[in-house]
Amino acid sequence: MPKDKKYDIGVIIGRFQVHELHKGHIALIENVLSNHKKVIVFLGISPVLCTRNNPLDYESRAKMIREKFSDLVIAPIKDINNDEKWSAELDRRIKEIFPIGSAVLYGSRDSFIPHYKGKYKTLELEQEVFVSGTEVRKTASSEIKADVNFRSGVIYAAYNQYPRVFPTVDVVPIKGNKFILAKKPAETKYRFVGGFCDPDDKSFEASAKRELIEEIGDIEVSDFEYITSQRVEDWRYASEVDSIITTLFACSYMWGRIEPRDDISEARWFTLKEFETAPGMLDPEKLKTLIVPEHINLFVKFSAYMVKRTKIK
Repeated sequence: MPKDKKYDIGVIIGRFQVHELHKGHIALIENVLSNHKKVIVFLGISPVLCTRNNPLDYESRAKMIREKFSDLVIAPIKDINNDEKWSAELDRRIKEIFPIGSAVLYGSRDSFIPHYKGKYKTLELEQEVFVSGTEVRKTASSEIKADVNFRSGVIYAAYNQYPRVFPTVDVVPIKGNKFILAKKPAETKYRFVGGFCDPDDKSFEASAKRELIEEIGDIEVSDFEYITSQRVEDWRYASEVDSIITTLFACSYMWGRIEPRDDISEARWFTLKEFETAPGMLDPEKLKTLIVPEHINLFVKFSAYMVKRTKIK
């Protein structure tokens, strides 16, 4: 790697998002230590917690590095979505740690160097050992270890992240005054067709259309309309801090064969009359008998939408 001993301080910037330092990390740190008496390792801090690319928090990584290299200064540097501001903060932190002395920043071809706009010199490392952190994490994720530290680590990761809201969609295909509800294999009551949004979906409407096709067949629908959104009291999350919020859409059924699949055992057409005691008046007992509890409030909102839709048409 390049060396320039006229600089007092060597600065390494990286993420080190692995369960143990690999050969590439060790070679990098040893080379910088051989060139500088003062070395700072800045660990990048992501604004999101416990993801596949950033599974470890700051202190977990700092302790890992200290186990091998006790003489380093290790400090966090937060990700900022602005190169100039991030560079200014990095320069400030270097000066804060070592007020006197010149510094040089070390990085690889795919590192922070193209984004750095600060005042210090940067040197691109000539790598001799190439290790993929992504592959290291994949390998580590596939192994279950039978020891207390492994289990403690899993629990630590579960607790040290923000409570999450999982977005789902529900959708009602409509044809005239009829609409489709579905039933799951283990259930005796009906529900709206729906499911979790996928990271590849472009919108909630796209999620709703995908769920329709996955669950009740290759049908063609159009004219998606938002009806309501609400928290769903899903039994799977009853004792969790995480929760589900769903968005309910209506759409117009155009053509196609209704064919229950995926986790749907039955789909059928209904009319509002089957849930009413009189036109526009829902029967609470019929709702309890026919609709799963977590979808009753959604159905009430949907019925109001259907009444309004019918009047308009």
